[in-house]
Amino acid sequence: MARLGPFGAAPRLAVAVSGGADSTALALLAHHWAMGQGGSLVAFIVDHGLRSNSLAQAVLTQSRLAARAIPARLLRLTGLPQGAKLQEAARIARYEALMAACRAETCLFLLLGHHAGDQSETVTMRARRGPHGLEGMAGWTARNDTVLLRPLLGTKPELLRAFLAAQHMEWVEDPSNSNEKFERVRVRKAGTQMPAADSSQRQNDEHAAAEFIARHVVLRPEGFAVVQAHSMPAAALAALLRVVAGAVYPPAQASVRVLAANLAPATLGGVRIARTAKLGGGWLLAREPAACAPAIAALPYALWDHRFRLNAPAAGQSFGALGDDAADFRKSSALPALVLRGMPCLRHEGVVSSFPVPCQFTPPYPATSHPFFS
Repeated sequence: MARLGPFGAAPRLAVAVSGGADSTALALLAHHWAMGQGGSLVAFIVDHGLRSNSLAQAVLTQSRLAARAIPARLLRLTGLPQGAKLQEAARIARYEALMAACRAETCLFLLLGHHAGDQSETVTMRARRGPHGLEGMAGWTARNDTVLLRPLLGTKPELLRAFLAAQHMEWVEDPSNSNEKFERVRVRKAGTQMPAADSSQRQNDEHAAAEFIARHVVLRPEGFAVVQAHSMPAAALAALLRVVAGAVYPPAQASVRVLAANLAPATLGGVRIARTAKLGGGWLLAREPAACAPAIAALPYALWDHRFRLNAPAAGQSFGALGDDAADFRKSSALPALVLRGMPCLRHEGVVSSFPVPCQFTPPYPATSHPFFS
């Protein structure tokens, strides 16, 4: 845990518990660690409803944790699509439910029970699809407003089971862990797992990017960034481009490296880079208005352009880019015209009815992939 910090005073942690040996061991270990830090822990147990006894096992796990003074919430998933993509849909729904629960419980950190065996299996499966991804799962990953931590990646699963036995703690066995229709199970039984590649260079790059952003960048809730420098680490520019565009992945590395070495006016990955005299001067990174998504219905919690989530619905109205109507607001706003054009507004029958809009800037991933003190 010390390598995954900083956590601040009295950290509030959440742990995802399936009821299996690995996540149950993590719950006990994390509870002990949190208590030692003056913090607290809550466990989330997800019931996918895919087996007839899944709810009973989830309730059993909840009672076992309660007996160890670990509070646990049961999260039940419904409406999962049946068919070939069931596992992927279940994984996506599970993470969404876990992160929503973290927000409700004001937990920034969500601990996951992946161990050394899972890491080797992941690397092996990724190696079959190409040369990338051999570093395996990261110990620290930020998603939106939740930080996923995997503190057991260096721990063998047999050690976790031995720990539970010593603690006289029981667990449940998931039959899917022996079902060979899943690639992970086939890799495990074949005994062909590969070790993870050295990730030290990536970690160094992420640390440098985080420090640069903390020192030289202002990231605004209106969805843009201002950089006070003429050059920057390529990893930092890639992260900012991804965030401002609301993208999951940054643009091509070669293009990013050239631009990072000497910032210049450009459009890359749906982001316009331009000099600005406003906001203290510097380089402005704003959403390219022409790249914005079309307007959508202003339904509850609507997510537009993968960047802005509506706080309150507006019946019969649309939620989309201000665009050329920004000209009507330039005199009343201190923001550059480029920023205004890519910001969201509400329209009724094609006419702007509300700007700015009560919404939140929520890109898929945050700007930094490494924790830091500002």
